[in-house]
Amino acid sequence: MRFDAQCDIACVVYGPEDDPDSLIDEFASDVERSGGRPVGVIQRGRNCHSEDPKLGVVVLPRHNIVGLTLDTSPDDGCSLDPTRLSDLAQHLAQSLRNGADLLIINRYGRSEAAGGGLVNLIEQAFEANIPVLIAVSKRRFPDWIRFCKGMNVCLGCSRDEVDRWWRSTQETAV
Repeated sequence: MRFDAQCDIACVVYGPEDDPDSLIDEFASDVERSGGRPVGVIQRGRNCHSEDPKLGVVVLPRHNIVGLTLDTSPDDGCSLDPTRLSDLAQHLAQSLRNGADLLIINRYGRSEAAGGGLVNLIEQAFEANIPVLIAVSKRRFPDWIRFCKGMNVCLGCSRDEVDRWWRSTQETAV
C-alpha cells in the first residue's frame, strides 16, 4: 500500500479511560444526518465478558449488529471468528464499491496488525479517495504507524478533533 501526505486517513488514539466507540457512533450518526454515507463498523462491547454475551459490531450503513466471536465457553476467553470476519470484510468491500463518503473501522487490532481482519478495506478506500477513520489503542499505535508509514492524522479521543479532521477532508474534496 502506498501512502502520501495527502491521504485522508485518521486514527483516534485511545487509552483505557477513553470510549472511542461512543465517540465514533455519535460522529457516524451526525455524518448520516447531514446526508453523508459512512460505511464500516462500530464496536459494541469492550470484551467477551461484559454485559453483552458476545463482542460485536454495528455494521454501517444498515445498522445491523453482527457478532464476531467464536461460540466458546466463558472460560475459553474471547476469539474472533475468522469466517465471520471474512464475511464482514466482503460485505463492507461491496458497500464501499456501492458508494461511500467515509470508511469507519472499529479497531486496528491483532488481526489487522498481522495483515488480516479489515485492513484491506483501508487500501480499497484509499484507492477510491474515501477518507478513513479508525480507532487505535495506545498499545497498538506503534503497529499502526508501521502499517501506514506515519502518513495519517493522529487524533485524540475527542469529538472536536474528529469534527475538525472531517471538515478538513470535506474542504479538500471541493
